[in-house]
Amino acid sequence: MPMQKIIIAIDGYSSCGKSTLAKELGRRLGYHYIDSGAMYRAITLYFLRNSVNYSDPAATIDAIASIHLSFEFNEKEQRSSIHLNDEDVEPFIRDMLVSDKVSEVSAIKEVRAFAVAQQKRMGRRKGIVMDGRDIGTTVFPEAELKIFMTADPEVRVMRRFKEMYATNPHINIEDVRHNLELRDYIDTTREESPLRRADDAILLDNSNLTREEQLELVLGWVAERSAHPHPVNGLSIKN
Repeated sequence: MPMQKIIIAIDGYSSCGKSTLAKELGRRLGYHYIDSGAMYRAITLYFLRNSVNYSDPAATIDAIASIHLSFEFNEKEQRSSIHLNDEDVEPFIRDMLVSDKVSEVSAIKEVRAFAVAQQKRMGRRKGIVMDGRDIGTTVFPEAELKIFMTADPEVRVMRRFKEMYATNPHINIEDVRHNLELRDYIDTTREESPLRRADDAILLDNSNLTREEQLELVLGWVAERSAHPHPVNGLSIKN
């Protein structure tokens, strides 16, 4: 049976490897990868750079009107990167200051409406993989394959610490732990599109999976859904 192109929606907590998995799936499948988290980080960076009072809805709306986001492929580094008003801001959006504020910014109604509208536009064609917090519940509730990723909290802290230490050797692990705890709280309790598992999403706990094991597991799910694009409720994978 011919394989149909589908939409793959990956949601879950911070530092569970959502973007890593999504990028690898995009490369293996020839799908277009959209990093929704990078979009919110770029918006947060713009607000910080321009001292936007994002507690003021009017100021937020005015700022959003000046933001243009796009994903461009970097031939030299062989990767897609987020561009904010034609500037490649990939090197700046992982900074701890942005990490500390991104959950607050992404909880704002006007910001989410702006980002979700762009994400829906990007996904009008099949053959995409997108990761974030509300992809399977709000952006693409019709996605053929939905995955909700999680991992042991201490595993997540160490993953995030190692990622940030590579560029900031002065980072403190307790700061990382506090940041993740705060982001989890904001993401799951915010009024607009809170982080939650869609009813038909497969739960993937990757605490003890290698990247290769995880990728092969998910590629199997993609093959199944591409041949029979009908979601199955209640699956759970824990390793």
